[in-house]
Amino acid sequence: MSRIPLIEPEAVEGQLADFYAAATEMIGRVPNSIQTWSHNPFIAMMMLPLIVTIQREWPGTELSGRIKELVVIKTSQINECAYCFAHNTSLGQAAGITEEHVIALSGHDYWLSDLFDERERLAIAWAEHVTRRTAAENDELYAKLEEHFSKAEIIELTFVCGLFNMINRLNDSLALDIEDQGEVDRIKGTLQADPARIGQYLRWLADAWPENFDTLKEQSRAAAAE
Repeated sequence: MSRIPLIEPEAVEGQLADFYAAATEMIGRVPNSIQTWSHNPFIAMMMLPLIVTIQREWPGTELSGRIKELVVIKTSQINECAYCFAHNTSLGQAAGITEEHVIALSGHDYWLSDLFDERERLAIAWAEHVTRRTAAENDELYAKLEEHFSKAEIIELTFVCGLFNMINRLNDSLALDIEDQGEVDRIKGTLQADPARIGQYLRWLADAWPENFDTLKEQSRAAAAE
């Protein structure tokens, strides 16, 4: 059971309601993670565009959603984060990642699997070594990575993996409950992000950024009490 109660969409109003509406547009629903993080609303509001811009595929990035989801699934497997694994195997389906792919990912012989191409195998291997904190010493793997990925792509790969190492630990430590499968699967429509919607959210966030932070904190506390 989750260690912190959810701030459910029915309980929010004002800027917190606007934030939940933006989350629904950008990532398909207001997941239990955001309903939990919103006890600290300003951090939650900053996390949303970070997740969307790093994890999703959009014109401002270099990598396909498929490669990113292979990285996220592998990272979540290693860290044994059931919450992130459930959400990203679902999002991965939108990128053509099947149960067979997920099973192959879970072992150490993915390198030999015909289910993945060379770039995918290297991305998975990089994710594994970043997560296990052995990437810094693995010059051989990095040399192979450079043969198949641009510098911008390597940075993006590492950001995706680093982000989900953080999110895995955050959600796992808070013992988040996994939503019903139908709710989880609403994520499938968000593999590609709309850059116009990202810009709209960032402008809203800048305009909504207060000089006094107490009002939104009070909204959050009131919603949590309902």
